[in-house]
Amino acid sequence: MGSSKVLNNYGSFDVTFKYGKGSVLTDVNNKKYVDFLSGIAVNCLGHGYKPLVNAIKKQAARQIHICNYFMSDTGTAYADELLAVTGFDGVFFGNSGAEANEAAIKLARKYGQLNGGSKRKTIVTLERSFHGRTLATLTATGQEVFHPECFGPYQSEFKTIRANNYDDLKTAFDGTTAALMMECVQGEGGVILLDPEWAQAAAKAAHEAGAIVIADEVQTGMGRTGVLLASDELGINADVVTLAKAIAGGVPMGACLYRGKADVFKAGDHQSTFGGNPLACAAARVVLKTLTSPGFLDNVKKNGEYIRSTVKSWNMKCVTDVRGKGLMTGIQVNCDPVDIEKKCLAKGLLFSTAGKDTLRLVPPLNISKKEIDLGLSVLKSVLVYY
Repeated sequence: MGSSKVLNNYGSFDVTFKYGKGSVLTDVNNKKYVDFLSGIAVNCLGHGYKPLVNAIKKQAARQIHICNYFMSDTGTAYADELLAVTGFDGVFFGNSGAEANEAAIKLARKYGQLNGGSKRKTIVTLERSFHGRTLATLTATGQEVFHPECFGPYQSEFKTIRANNYDDLKTAFDGTTAALMMECVQGEGGVILLDPEWAQAAAKAAHEAGAIVIADEVQTGMGRTGVLLASDELGINADVVTLAKAIAGGVPMGACLYRGKADVFKAGDHQSTFGGNPLACAAARVVLKTLTSPGFLDNVKKNGEYIRSTVKSWNMKCVTDVRGKGLMTGIQVNCDPVDIEKKCLAKGLLFSTAGKDTLRLVPPLNISKKEIDLGLSVLKSVLVYY
């Protein structure tokens, strides 16, 4: 870490960056790194993307923040644009994925109260899921490693089921269920893909039980899987979608989209001091415009397929599976993934691990073919020794 006074809650590596351009970062020692991490799927347009930088500069000179007792022209413009392309009826803006998911959980609990009374409070999530670091979103997270005793007691009325398991659907939902909440790809769990038929069956069962369906798209949303919203491609007819990470290209922002019967929030139900500030919305407008430009998301799919097919073609003994969608790839290995991560870092390649045995590659969505090949060459040079 650059300063011993910064709490190292993250187990951070001893690397300090000073500059980025495209999909390449430079540290304080002028060493360059290919960025296959993009701030954990946040810097969707890479580093120094001129339209994004210019929009932030322009907005900062006009207005950075106003309180939410009033509206900003930038915020209302972005809300209109986002809702128009996603087909949702309304949006709550926050600052992070955890905050977006907190909003969704509160919305689900209010929906349940209005449509079943005090008994309808349970949120059903999936094993191996990850929904955030607040106490409610930690409880929703279906991984015991994130539930240390020191942070308890955890909230009640959460339960987990196994992804892609039809038997679990038989008893998952009843009159106490407020919502089914699921990631479209389980990123932190190991880049686990949901079977579309199972996901649709789960959503249908939840709806038939009187619950709403929440798609946690904090990581998959905003183009990561090659479509604007992965839940649309999955076909689950979500009532609520949560977004963050890539939504503003690196400026902290989250969003909770809702439609139809999920429109239950009233004034005072949920608020956020910094949510939807003009600076974040100005950045988000650039991201949305870029993602929806002709051919952009098609290229995301193409590059993701190229990465996965290339890794598969190596036939490495240590690689047991390669999976993913768009520019979200999981490489499952039969050795220590953290050891691979560290060795690649030393050779100038950034990515993260996910789950117990998976390398997670989430490069900027506008990464160049040259940058992809450079990063893959480093990865190959490390994997060959396992």
